[in-house]
Amino acid sequence: MTRFCPFVLAFLASSGLAYDVNGVKLGGKEIDVKSTFPSVHCKQLEWRTDAADRRCDDARIALGGPGGVEARVTFYLKAGVIRAIDLRFDTRDLEKVKAILKTRWGAPLAEATEVIGARNKDQKDRKVHKMRWERGEDRAILSAQLERKRASIEVARGNFFDEVYRVK
Repeated sequence: MTRFCPFVLAFLASSGLAYDVNGVKLGGKEIDVKSTFPSVHCKQLEWRTDAADRRCDDARIALGGPGGVEARVTFYLKAGVIRAIDLRFDTRDLEKVKAILKTRWGAPLAEATEVIGARNKDQKDRKVHKMRWERGEDRAILSAQLERKRASIEVARGNFFDEVYRVK
């Protein structure tokens, strides 16, 4: 993990740098989601967890704005504040998505394609491309299994994706 001096952390926090989808930022409000994505559907979570109490889903957005990459997005909220964003897109658009994210979020801390060996001779090796960004307690991870149709980006504050499926 990278260590920052307190002055750098203060600058990052005050500079407005936040992970976002089309301007809707992690830490933003539900009204931001609804005004940017008018066709979004928001509702209470179907299960009880301390990580979130609502979710807002939109099945068809253009990542990067009009003419951008078609994607699906889910915003997870707790007490009206966006705690996490889950974005899914077609793997064939991976290079376009990477370019959009690098423009918006800067260079990732890490980027690699891992080869996961097949379990038996009837299977093929799997290739997984990953990118990771971190700013304080906020994290973003792009993961694309290159042989699959869908890829995803998970953006969260803290350990959200570990906690959200811990049912109370």
